[in-house]
Amino acid sequence: MSAGFVHLHVHTQHSLLDGAIRVSDLLAKCKEYGMDTVAITDHGAMFGALEFYSKAKKAGIKPIIGCEFYIAPVDRREKKVVDGTTAFHLILLAMNIEGYQNLMKLASIAQFEGFYYKPRIDMEVLRQYSGGLIAMSACLHGWVPWLILQQDMDRARRKALEFKEIFGDRYYFEIQENGMSEQQVVNDALIALGRELGIKVVATNDCHYLNRDEAYAHEVLLCIQTNRTINDPKRFRFSTDELYFKSPETMKKSFAYCPESIATTVEVAARCNLEIAFGEYHFPNFPVPEGQTIETMFTRMCRNGLKDRFETMRRMGTFSKEVEKRYTERLEYEIDVITTMGFPGYFLIVADFINWAKDHGIPVGPGRGSGAGSLAAYCMRITNIDPLPYGLLFERFLNIERKSMPDFDVDFCQDRRGEVIDYVRDKYGGDAHVAQIVTYGTMKARGVIRDVGRALDVPLADVDRIAKLVPEQLKMTIKKAMEEEPKLRELAAADPQVRELLNISMTLEGLARHTSTHAAGVVVSPGPMVHYLPVCRGSNNETLTQYDMKHTEMTGLIKFDFLGLKTLTVIDKALKHIKADIGTDLDIETLPMDDLKTFNLLCAGDTLGIFQLESSGMRELLVKMAPTQFTDLIALVALYRPGPLDSGMVFDFVETKHGRATANYPLPQLKPVLEETYGVIVYQEQVMQIANILASYTLGDADTLRRAMGKKIPEVMEAEKTKFMAGARANKIPEDKAAYVFDLMAKFAGYGFNKSHSAAYALILYQTAYLKAHYPAQFMAALLSCDMTNTDKVVLYINDCKEHNIEVLPPDINDSGIGFTVINDRIRFGMAAVKNVGESALESIIEEREKNGRYTSLSNFCNRVDSRRVNSRVIESLIKSGSFDSLGHRRSQLMAALDKAMEQAKAVQRDQQSGQLSLFGGPAAVADRAREINEVPMPDIPEWNEQKRLTFEKETVGFYITGHPLDDSLVEIRTVIDSDIHGLGELGDGQIVRIGGLIRTFKRHKSKKGDPMAFLTVEDIFEAVEVVVFPETYGRCVEILETTDPVIIQGTIQKEERGIKIIADAVDLLPAAREKYTDTMRLRLEPDKINRPKLEAIKKILLQFHGPCPVVLTLHFAHKGEVDIEVEKDMTVRPCRELTDRIDEAIGYRACSFTKKDIVPPPRRKWGNGGGNGTAKAA
Repeated sequence: MSAGFVHLHVHTQHSLLDGAIRVSDLLAKCKEYGMDTVAITDHGAMFGALEFYSKAKKAGIKPIIGCEFYIAPVDRREKKVVDGTTAFHLILLAMNIEGYQNLMKLASIAQFEGFYYKPRIDMEVLRQYSGGLIAMSACLHGWVPWLILQQDMDRARRKALEFKEIFGDRYYFEIQENGMSEQQVVNDALIALGRELGIKVVATNDCHYLNRDEAYAHEVLLCIQTNRTINDPKRFRFSTDELYFKSPETMKKSFAYCPESIATTVEVAARCNLEIAFGEYHFPNFPVPEGQTIETMFTRMCRNGLKDRFETMRRMGTFSKEVEKRYTERLEYEIDVITTMGFPGYFLIVADFINWAKDHGIPVGPGRGSGAGSLAAYCMRITNIDPLPYGLLFERFLNIERKSMPDFDVDFCQDRRGEVIDYVRDKYGGDAHVAQIVTYGTMKARGVIRDVGRALDVPLADVDRIAKLVPEQLKMTIKKAMEEEPKLRELAAADPQVRELLNISMTLEGLARHTSTHAAGVVVSPGPMVHYLPVCRGSNNETLTQYDMKHTEMTGLIKFDFLGLKTLTVIDKALKHIKADIGTDLDIETLPMDDLKTFNLLCAGDTLGIFQLESSGMRELLVKMAPTQFTDLIALVALYRPGPLDSGMVFDFVETKHGRATANYPLPQLKPVLEETYGVIVYQEQVMQIANILASYTLGDADTLRRAMGKKIPEVMEAEKTKFMAGARANKIPEDKAAYVFDLMAKFAGYGFNKSHSAAYALILYQTAYLKAHYPAQFMAALLSCDMTNTDKVVLYINDCKEHNIEVLPPDINDSGIGFTVINDRIRFGMAAVKNVGESALESIIEEREKNGRYTSLSNFCNRVDSRRVNSRVIESLIKSGSFDSLGHRRSQLMAALDKAMEQAKAVQRDQQSGQLSLFGGPAAVADRAREINEVPMPDIPEWNEQKRLTFEKETVGFYITGHPLDDSLVEIRTVIDSDIHGLGELGDGQIVRIGGLIRTFKRHKSKKGDPMAFLTVEDIFEAVEVVVFPETYGRCVEILETTDPVIIQGTIQKEERGIKIIADAVDLLPAAREKYTDTMRLRLEPDKINRPKLEAIKKILLQFHGPCPVVLTLHFAHKGEVDIEVEKDMTVRPCRELTDRIDEAIGYRACSFTKKDIVPPPRRKWGNGGGNGTAKAA
């Protein structure tokens, strides 16, 4: 039964930061009001149109797709203000499929041709694409209402007639009851003008929020959009709280004076009957040579590809008649399935752009996702991992019992991914046929609190404190946070401002905030894209769909995923370094898969820089697992996830692998399936194989079972269990065993991983490990080049180089290129790493060097490079970084001589340009003579001290190259600390910790009470961390906060959205910290290496370094054990480097070790108003 009224002017959240209505909430409200039809009319775009259509259909509500367009006052391409405005509003509703397609065209034209502050159309395109559309005059910003408010009825009449001429009886005047005085003027005029011109009036409410009580939250939303605060008198606002989704009764009552306007809504709705067809695929137009079909091309390419793969097997010695038969049968089966399902075109398109990339030297990954299980894909070189040796199932990818599009996610070198997208764009018709996919950034829990806090003018520190109380978890909501975090509830209960902030944030939470570009998705259309969906412009001028991934796929357009994978770039650069430095052409695709050196590296956990294995947790698992074959690596990738780690199956896997537990096979038939994973169900494919073996499922059916188990829908599971038990019974499997196996499968299906994806990524893992094991310098240089802008990563990698005795040399004007290079297994910094040396300067330096040879001196360099591109600031940075070291002068000398060298160089270049040096002969002679007469002498001054030298390196390159200020102190620091700064991320929030390093920055501050405090930046050899020193601690350590010597800090970890801080309890210089935190010194004596004179010498040294630390003597007998010897209680020492050095020298080996004291939490004194050692807040 109809409610007698239909809302035809509604803004959802896809009117970004303007509408606040979620589609699901809108449809629920329609149900509540008994309304069977509703329209959405978002501003200037159709972002939510298909989501709305599909959800409304599902809810049994008739959807009307519309849009509130902006119309340019003149030509859409003219970007100017006319009559004080840049655009008027007009509502358009799709009556049918023609109208829907015209809406899409107009919405796209508005974005690409008419954008000026807003996406705009004009009267020209409105005439061209008016078919199948109903038009309404819109709100007070509509053209006719605006002219009425200007008291220009003649122009209002003419404009109304112009719209009527375009739309005929499909043009309506829109009247609203929103409490605005101007609206009443417009309503009266429109009703009168409607009678005069024969244009019907229709009642709308311009809904921007769902419920009246959300009006204030909507005001805040507008503040977020316009970057204003609620207290700003000039902010953009609606002067009414009536723009909510009113009930039919309320609307009828409001328009009782004009009941026909209510009836007209039903009339308009009845005219709109859009039906969008789904379920049909629209493949791009792949060029097919005459005399062939898509199917014959696909079949031929597969079969020819298999022949090529057989040739490779012959060379490797793995080919046989049995292999030929097995592969051929599998391929023919796949060809049959792919052809039957209608997907040969998809395979050809993917193979085409992948093989184009490979032909143009663009690295492509071996595969990703379930597509790696297809032999056809392997033969077409879409993937590069043979699925048969690893038991990868085609049915996990394509299943004839489950009609769905195949989906190849393809990894490309991150630097050249764009070239492949450009190739596809050019091949299939340009931007009109190829688009990337839009995504919507949403207002998530913490983010919305920050947005709303700014809009409400709440102090930033207070907003920050509240936002940080929301746990950092996936799918966290403010409501959930209130349930889990008592402090949040307490704050809301105690403070009305906090309560308001949280309430408004909950109202706006989850709304779309902005658009961006999906990381991988690209769609290609056979006809113009706007026939299938609307498009818009991305931030980099790229064409984007207006529908998100899910709804773009619903249109039937074919999506391709182009992902950028940095590791492929690393591998490519490493191979180029190997070729350039060693002369070896390494074929990464034919590596031996059982290389001992590679597995030794993996077993040692030496995997910094190795794909998928860099995290400390993964390295820990790697060492426990100790992989010895490639299948172990496949399992490793699959197992390192929260589900398997929490379930205990990882422990079972490791224990069984090492023989400490026995593999459990519930039935002997399952041993071939589970043997490689030591009796543990690790892969989804194993679930499928078990169903196939025990219950005679086809692998297609087994894939359906696997999906059902993953979703755990009770009724579906019950039906599948009945089917499984019946199949097992037919195969004479005992009932209890079959039931046990089914339940086991169901349990592990939730944790099971896609083996095809795991195998493909394990291959990349293995390739990077092989490169690091065999070509460490070349591999590390490639890593460093790819992470050149990430200082933290570069520091880690440089330290890894040091641990592997790989020399890392500073940049050099004669030997460096742009990125890192390798010469004789030594890594040379690229000049691009030096700050202030831009692209233009680099080009000038390298071009001149390649053209006229190496630079011989500072003067020679300055004379030859283009001083307009390579100025004194650039050269200063190069000197400080060590780039001139190879010329044989001290950095201090070069810096002192630079000004004079630059002056002379400018004079030389000026003379060359004016021809004054022509008496010396031709250009070459001119240059030679210029070099001779302009050598600036180097002043006789000492080199900078080490600290200054290293400080300048850090300043210009971002890190230390030729050493580190902590190099001499590291051993001492490690005797008292619990973690380096890099390791703080692994520790818990609130944990007390001891770290050591140098104070790099020191900022004095005042607490809210006016007490002195400080913010420090402390760094060790890896990373830096912020340390907050509150007044109580500050008072104890203020005199050492400006030291350049190493310090030890004990404090509490505070994890925040922007990183980690330490709230300091104590700051001590290293010598004092060693006395304070050392529990005992252990002196290890080896009987065969000591004698009485040495013992006397040790005793004398211990007495000289008397202090508070007890000494333990240990006699160490090789291969037999150790004995501790009691010493006198007053035999205590002051732990320091001098002590250990003297003892080591006296004995002849490293004999001293230290144990540190356990951390004891200090007593905490409460300071009022954030003045004490609490959370990091200050005035």
